Amino acid sequence: MAFRTDLDAMVLAALQVGPLHGYGIVRAIRERSEGVFKLGEGQLYPILHRLEEDGQVVGDWEMQEGKPPRKVYAISEKGSASLVNRRKEWTAFSKAVGNVMHEASVPRSPKEAKGNA
Repeated sequence: MAFRTDLDAMVLAALQVGPLHGYGIVRAIRERSEGVFKLGEGQLYPILHRLEEDGQVVGDWEMQEGKPPRKVYAISEKGSASLVNRRKEWTAFSKAVGNVMHEASVPRSPKEAKGNA
């Protein structure tokens, strides 16, 4: 499994609750990650363009009164299926990391083992 940070999956997950414009996606990820992930435009828009080209999201221009139009993105059926798979992979990956990182899985030194025998 190759997880750097799976920003594509996080964008898809943000869109699963409903269509959002760029700032709404950034805000949703920031809030749901409790401030850990703070995407900038330089990170978000290349991801959105790639997902749109791949058919995982659909972008549509929304007209605003007295303001320029903004592009709103929605997850597609292909994107939803991809998100299901990514969640399964992430669950397996995070469980494996948790197993390795868990305190009980850290072997004691031979000296400590003899002292407690």
